[in-house]
Amino acid sequence: MSETRNDVNHEHSPRMQWAKHAPEVYRAMVRLDAAAQQGVDPTLLELVKIRASQLNHCAFCLDMHTKDALAAGESVDRIIQLSAWEESQHFYTAREIAAIELTDAVTVLTDGFVPDEVYEKAAKHFEEAELAQLIAAIAVINAWNRFGVTTRMVPGHYTPGQYKH
Repeated sequence: MSETRNDVNHEHSPRMQWAKHAPEVYRAMVRLDAAAQQGVDPTLLELVKIRASQLNHCAFCLDMHTKDALAAGESVDRIIQLSAWEESQHFYTAREIAAIELTDAVTVLTDGFVPDEVYEKAAKHFEEAELAQLIAAIAVINAWNRFGVTTRMVPGHYTPGQYKH
């Protein structure tokens, strides 16, 4: 039997409004985020943010960055396939694959390091300064994800560009 909209679970409440209670941290994160994005292709940036958010199970950030990516002209197919990028590499350029693979390695540090081959592949596709910015952007989205997941930020209410400063 199929579910109707009335059978859907109710939206959870956030645990706290962390930005309200730690405004200096929030403002510092916004500045760090803006600094990390400089010199990185905006389309690539959204793919990286979506991919890290998938790995970290941050529903709020997934809501935000998929909507921002769509508003910026990203295709639905590329967004959908991102969770299975290894099986659908033909949707992405070699440069994007290198960035996505680096995102996976930086986000999931269970082995305790970023493998040399992953780093070297990224280094072949990005100038050193751009690679430094990309690594910073990956680190920043991971931090945002941790705030979102820990405080249970509620997805579904974001409109594209809502938090652009």
